[in-house]
Amino acid sequence: MMPGSNDGISAIIFDMDGLMVDTEPMWRASEIEVFGKVGLKLTEADCYQTTGLRIDEVSEFWYEKHPWDETKPGSTRKDVTQAIIDEMVRQIGAKATAMTGLSETLELCKKLKDKGILRLGLASSSHLVLIEAVLKRLDLTEGVFDVVCSAEKEPFGKPHPGVYLTTASKLGVDATRCVAVEDSLNGVIAAKAAKMKCIAIPDASLSEEGRIKFSFADALLKTLLEVDENLVNKLLGL
Repeated sequence: MMPGSNDGISAIIFDMDGLMVDTEPMWRASEIEVFGKVGLKLTEADCYQTTGLRIDEVSEFWYEKHPWDETKPGSTRKDVTQAIIDEMVRQIGAKATAMTGLSETLELCKKLKDKGILRLGLASSSHLVLIEAVLKRLDLTEGVFDVVCSAEKEPFGKPHPGVYLTTASKLGVDATRCVAVEDSLNGVIAAKAAKMKCIAIPDASLSEEGRIKFSFADALLKTLLEVDENLVNKLLGL
């Protein structure tokens, strides 16, 4: 059992981007714009390859494949990463919207929290400044999540399980008593590597062939509206 864990408590841990809030199109647009300034012409399809990765790891990923001239002002990988973050903060504040079913799912979680049998966490690859921007935009800054964790300070981002294990530890819940809710393949890999159950809700635009890649998740849904008390009880063994 995890040190400090409470054997009678379970947890649901949410991813953020593309799961709680429709930021994935913003990420793709921001990446295409900023990488374009250093001479890397990405497409939407290219951006899907890095969905769920930490943004500094996205910069490393593309630099390794297509190195650009970092001697130009504002062109280092660190500069590119920060430029994307700055653009995302601007876009989130202006137009981020909750994903369909988020309010209903959080209400279900609140009901279970009020019974004293559930804790709620958020584990995102995004930097903390972006998490805070999203929670503020969606009015979720108070009384919703017991723990909010960013992979920003982890040695590795998703698909490494670090951010999920850190979140479970801070919640005081054994990882095997947690259910992660994810939209990206890298996120599902991270959750399963942490020995958690996982609900996968991939991007609605994904082909059937693409959805098959998520078949190792414990539940494969189309929207958060399909998350109900029966499914949660089944996965948590309540």
